[in-house]
Amino acid sequence: MASLAGVIATAAALQDVSAFAHGASSGWTYPPACCHGDSMTGECSSIPGTTVTPTPDGYVIILRPGDHRRVTHQDRYFVPYDSVIPSGDDNFHICLHPTEEHENCFFAPAETM
Repeated sequence: MASLAGVIATAAALQDVSAFAHGASSGWTYPPACCHGDSMTGECSSIPGTTVTPTPDGYVIILRPGDHRRVTHQDRYFVPYDSVIPSGDDNFHICLHPTEEHENCFFAPAETM
């Protein structure tokens, strides 16, 4: 069974994602399966590396208001390593959809995976 990261990476490679999703401030485009907005209202955003902690089974992410445009209160997320998608830059990114309590996609720099 293919992992979510593999499915998203394959889908992104097969289509022009710029028509369906918004891009990171560094210039790469989030996969359409992750993001349903634009650069001002989208669910995807880079997050500070200090909010991300690797554990034996995956990443723990603790976001507070100001860490991501959708976060209004402190939230904790756990992302298993097999669900992590390689980042298009050297930053961590997260897509929160449909609400801030739900992590839809998480991106990590390749050197941290």
